[in-house]
Amino acid sequence: MSLTIPKRKITVFTGVSGSGKSSLVFGIIAAESQRLINETYPLFVQALLPHYGRPEADSVENLSAAIVIDQKRFGGNTRSTVGTATDSHALLRQIFARCTGGGKLGARAFSFNDPQGVCPDCEGIGQVSAVDVDALVDRDKSINEGPIRFPTFAVDSRFWGLMVNSGFFDNDKKLRDFTEDEWHKLVHLGDTKIDIVYAGKTFKATYEGLIPRFKKNYLAKGVEGLQPHLRKDYERVVTTQPCSLCGGTRLSQAALAAKLDGKNIADCTAMEVADLAAFVRGITKPEVAPLVAALGERLESLERIGLGYLTLDRQSSTLSGGESQRVKMVRHLGSSLTDLTYVFDEPSVGLHPHDLHRLNELFRRLRDKGNTVLVVEHKPEIMAIADHIVDLGPGAGAAGGEVVFEGEFAALASSGTLTGQHLSRHAEVKASPRKPTGKLLIENASLHNLKDVTVELPEGVLTVVTGVAGSGKSSLVQGCLPASYPDCTIIDQNVASGSRRSNLATYTGMLDPIRKAFASANKVSAALFSANSEGACADCQGLGVIYTDLAQLDPVVTTCETCAGKRFTAEVLRYQLRGRDISEVLGLSVAEAREYFTEKPILRTLKTLEEVGLGYLTLWQPVSTLSGGERQRLKLAGELGKSAQIYVLDEPTTGLHMNDVDTLIGLLDRLVDAGSTVVVIEHNLEVIARADWIVDLGPGAGRDGGSVVFEGPPAKLLKNKKSLTARYLRERQK
Repeated sequence: MSLTIPKRKITVFTGVSGSGKSSLVFGIIAAESQRLINETYPLFVQALLPHYGRPEADSVENLSAAIVIDQKRFGGNTRSTVGTATDSHALLRQIFARCTGGGKLGARAFSFNDPQGVCPDCEGIGQVSAVDVDALVDRDKSINEGPIRFPTFAVDSRFWGLMVNSGFFDNDKKLRDFTEDEWHKLVHLGDTKIDIVYAGKTFKATYEGLIPRFKKNYLAKGVEGLQPHLRKDYERVVTTQPCSLCGGTRLSQAALAAKLDGKNIADCTAMEVADLAAFVRGITKPEVAPLVAALGERLESLERIGLGYLTLDRQSSTLSGGESQRVKMVRHLGSSLTDLTYVFDEPSVGLHPHDLHRLNELFRRLRDKGNTVLVVEHKPEIMAIADHIVDLGPGAGAAGGEVVFEGEFAALASSGTLTGQHLSRHAEVKASPRKPTGKLLIENASLHNLKDVTVELPEGVLTVVTGVAGSGKSSLVQGCLPASYPDCTIIDQNVASGSRRSNLATYTGMLDPIRKAFASANKVSAALFSANSEGACADCQGLGVIYTDLAQLDPVVTTCETCAGKRFTAEVLRYQLRGRDISEVLGLSVAEAREYFTEKPILRTLKTLEEVGLGYLTLWQPVSTLSGGERQRLKLAGELGKSAQIYVLDEPTTGLHMNDVDTLIGLLDRLVDAGSTVVVIEHNLEVIARADWIVDLGPGAGRDGGSVVFEGPPAKLLKNKKSLTARYLRERQK
C-alpha cells in the first residue's frame, strides 16, 4: 500500500472490521512517529520509554509528533480518579490551600495520596476491607481435609504444606475443636520461624497465620489487582465498606474541616463537573484567579466533550473505554502545541447520536490550531466533517489491506465500496415486534443516578436499552438486572488476554480436536502438535520468534532460524493432515479453515466465529491483539447453540462497520428465535430500529438522567416528543 495523507486536515479511516485501519494508523504512522521521537533521547532515557519496532514499510515520510488517544481503560489503581487523571484535583487542592489554609495548610494537606492529607484509618482508599473468617474457613474440616476455601490455600498449596508441617496442629482434628491457642496460631499468628522435616531432612521456614498472609497477598492488592479467576472468591471472602472516620472521602479531618464558600474539598469533588464548574467560577479571590481560570477551563472542556455528568472523585478504573478516551482528550484541549498529529481510535464509542457533534467540534478545534487529525471511525456523522476519507477493504483479513477509496465524503456514497453503499441504506423500524413470553422485573432501582426506577423487561424478545451517555443504562442493566436474575449471562468486552501464547485456537478450545485429528491421521501422540509441549521448537520454545534484549536499545525480535517461524520441530512438520502440516493449518483464517476441515467439532466452532464476523482472524491470532469489540464477539461466539438464557450485551456494535452491524443484528435475532431473552445496551440506530422493545433512559446525563423516558416498541418511540433517541430515529427515516 502507498498512501498520501494531507497534513493539518481531518482524515477519517474507515472500512469493514479487519480491513487494516488500525494496522495502518496505529501500527505504522503513530508507532513510527513515536519511535523516531524516542530515538532523539539519550540511551538511558530510551530505556525508560515504550519500545516500538520499525514498521513494515519502505518509507514513512514527513511525520510530525503523534499523540495517540485510544480506548484503553485506565489502570486498576484505586487511588486514580477523574480528578487526578485530568490534573483537575491538583488545581483544586492549590485553590483550597491558598483560600482556607491561612498559610498553614499546603496543597499536599488536601491530597489523599500524601501522608499530610491522607485519612489515617483507610490510608486514602476511602474504604476499609475486612476478611470474613467464616467465609474463608470451613470449621467442619480438618487441616488434612483442606479447610480453607480459597484456591491458593487449597490442599497441596505452599501455605497448606506449612500448616501441615508446622507442628502446631493435630492435622486430623476438626477446626471447630481447636483450642484458643491453636485457633490463634492458625488464623492470627505473625511471622514465626519453624523447622520443617521433609525426606528425612530439616529445613528452616517462616510460618504466619491465615489472616496476615491473606492480607499481605491479596487485601493489599485489592480486587482489581488480582487474576480474574481469584476475583469471585475474593469478593465472597472480603467485605468492603466506606471508612467510618472520613466517610469515604479519603482525607484527614484537618483537610475536611477547611471550607471554601461553605464546602470542603470532598464536597467539591463529589459534585458533577457541570455543577463544580459553576461553583469554581464563583470564586473571586484575586490570589487564586489564575488557578480558577485554569481549573474552570479544564472542567468546561470535560463538559464540552459530554462528560459533565462525571465527578472528580469517580474512580478512573470504573470509566468505560469511550469515557476513558474522552478524559484523555481533556489534557490536549488547552495545549499551546501545534503541528502535532492526533490519532483517535473510534472516539464515538459510548456516545449517543445527540453527543456526536461535541466530538466534531473538538476535531475542528484541533485542526484549526494547525494540527493533523487522524480518526479511525465507522460513524457517518464523523465521516461527514472529514477533509479527507480513506476507505480500506474491500473485505477483511486477507481480503482487505487495500485502499478502495480516497477523497471527499461527498464522493464516498457513489464509490461502490461497502462503506459507500451503507451510507444511504437503513433498515426500516420494526413494525411487528415479537410477543413476549414473560417479564423480568427490576423494582425501585436506585444505583448511582437511577431515581427509584421500576421497569419490566419482556422475556423472549430483543430489548434495547438506550439513552445519552451517563443516563443510567449500565447501572440499570449491568448493575441491577444480575442482582435480581443472577443466572443472566453478561457478554462485555473484557476477555482475559493471557500470555502471548494464548490465541484463537486455544481460547475457543479448537486446538485440542485439531491436535487429535493430526495425531489420529499420523498414528502419533497429540502432544507433538502443541507448541507448548513436545512438538515445540527447542530454540524459540514454540513462539516462532526469538526476543533478544539489548539493554537500553529496543529488543530485537527475529524469526527463529531453526523452525523458520513455524514454531514446531522438523519432525512434527513432516506429519500432515490432508496435505498441510500443523503450522500451515494454524496459519489459516477462520474462513479458510472452514473450507479445509471436515471434523464436525472444529467446523461447529469455526461456523460460530464466522457468524459473529470474525472470519478474517487466523487460528494462530493472539488474543492479546484483539480489539474490545472483537473480544466481545469472541465471547458471543461461545454462547451460540446453547440452551435458552438471558443475555446482556454492552454495546456490541463497538468496532463494527455498518456492514458488520447487519450481521450482528441477524445473530441477535437467532438467539431470540432460539428462545433466549436478549437485552442490549446500545446507541446504534440500526439496532434500535430492529428491536422488539425499547427502554429509553434520560432525559439527560448524571443527575439529569436516571429516569425512564420511554418504554415500548420502536414504532411508538418514533412518535415520542420527549426522547432524544426518538428525534434521531425519526431523522434517520427521512
